[in-house]
Amino acid sequence: MILKFFELNKISKNTIFHLLYGKNEGLKSECINEIVKKNDGKVFNYDEIQIKDEVETFYENILSGSLFENNKIIIINRSTDKIYPVIQDLIERNITNIKIIINAGILETRSKLRSLFEKNKELICIPTYSDNNDTLRRLATTLFKKENISISQQNINLIVEKCNGDRGNLKNEIEKIKNFLKSKKIISPEEILKLINSKENYELSELINNCLAKNKNKTINILNENNYNSEDCIIILRAFLSKAKRILNLAVNFERNQDINETINSAKPPIFWKDKEIIKVQLNKWKPKEIKELIKNINDIELEIKKNYNNSILIITNFILEKS
Repeated sequence: MILKFFELNKISKNTIFHLLYGKNEGLKSECINEIVKKNDGKVFNYDEIQIKDEVETFYENILSGSLFENNKIIIINRSTDKIYPVIQDLIERNITNIKIIINAGILETRSKLRSLFEKNKELICIPTYSDNNDTLRRLATTLFKKENISISQQNINLIVEKCNGDRGNLKNEIEKIKNFLKSKKIISPEEILKLINSKENYELSELINNCLAKNKNKTINILNENNYNSEDCIIILRAFLSKAKRILNLAVNFERNQDINETINSAKPPIFWKDKEIIKVQLNKWKPKEIKELIKNINDIELEIKKNYNNSILIITNFILEKS
């Protein structure tokens, strides 16, 4: 059964399965939080690729009560039609005391998962299409008033234009401005442009470093904690490529001298002390030949994203999870 995002109050307490799909990550997050709020239970986040790699463990946790909770809310992030057989099987098992929330990206009309949820009255399907600029302007005005921030309509328009139809991006930009205004009362258009064009370099570095260190759980946590949009994907790939090229140079030196400390300490430009330990892990995980192949993969993924822009988030997250 299809519901609009403002019809969440129509969801029955007995509903087990919820599908949210679309490119509006901010709206999706709002809907998921609302569903979670209305249900008493501990939340467990999975990624589709985790379930694919550890399907028996997933079933054991769902069906045997091994999560040590009477009521559980299972959120399956970055879902695609690949999760369809698992969901179909769980529906047939008539499970209880569990809420399943499937967080998917863009699903085409012919999607088996989307069709299943749209046609079954016992299942909830909520599409989350992009917000238009008028909606985002009204939302921005409301949020700025709530924060007691005085801001011109011109500046609101600047912010909205950068949000790519996603209220999650809008909230992130407003949070940046709120933090910026802790030390002053007025913000200029130039300062707003500087703020909203800046990317979270620290978070990107953390994401790429943990991927290259093959720390899959940490990588998944970082992906879950950030609402990346399509425009971020190329930036992530370029940062990934830069990091991979540097690791390649270090790996070549390490293969030659067989002394990891000498390799790290003689690096040019110097490696910041906080990064030394994770780079040691990376050098032990990757050989020069493997990094050269990784660099080729990154270039291939960039071409794929440019050809399939609407699926860019799914493409890059799958790539990052595969490499971690």
